[in-house]
Amino acid sequence: MPSDQPRRGRAARHAQQQQQPADTAPAPRRKAPITLARITDAALEVVAAEGYDSLTVRRITQVLGTAPSSLYAHIVNKDDIDDLIIGRLCSRIVLPEPDPAAWRAQTREVCAQLRDQFLAYPGISRAALATIPTNLETLRVNEGLLAILLAGGVEPQTAAWAVDSLSLYVCAYALERSLLAQRQKHQDHEWVLSREELVSRFEALPADRFPQIRSHAAELTAGAGHDRFDFALGLIVDNLVPPLS
Repeated sequence: MPSDQPRRGRAARHAQQQQQPADTAPAPRRKAPITLARITDAALEVVAAEGYDSLTVRRITQVLGTAPSSLYAHIVNKDDIDDLIIGRLCSRIVLPEPDPAAWRAQTREVCAQLRDQFLAYPGISRAALATIPTNLETLRVNEGLLAILLAGGVEPQTAAWAVDSLSLYVCAYALERSLLAQRQKHQDHEWVLSREELVSRFEALPADRFPQIRSHAAELTAGAGHDRFDFALGLIVDNLVPPLS
């Protein structure tokens, strides 16, 4: 004879089901606690998807599914969020061991890393421009750049101001690129021209008033990728120490 075990098992399962109301809802899942790390994650999510202009405390609370009061238990104001997100980006920067023989290349590499982090989050370099560098991760990058410059023989005062100048240029470059990319998405910004259109307009300028721009329209509009970034960075870095005679 076949075993009754399957039947008994089915009966037991049915009995268990009958003991619970059919519409019993599962226990609600507890929300993850609000932390500085989650606030930072949400802020970067907003900037990556919508741009820095959309970053507000209210927008972050919408992403986290919470109330503004829960954020203010961890932050003072929007400036704190700026400090957190720039600190997070700086934490991703890989700093080399300062090499006196390669300090210029190392400086360029660190600046390029910062540039790429800023470009990944449209407009976020505005937060860096407005933030006093007190975040430990931000200071870590400044410490690394300062150590590289000093290892290259740059005088301390020059090195200190150079770190500031490099940071300003990287931020400004990233912001310009982000603004241009944003405007190119909108059809009503027809004044954003291609290189060919710009060359054509320059060459059509009155020769008596703009002879140099007409003659050098190609040079004025040249450059692809990050050519201009590398050029301007070189102007700073290559002139920090007088060339050996």
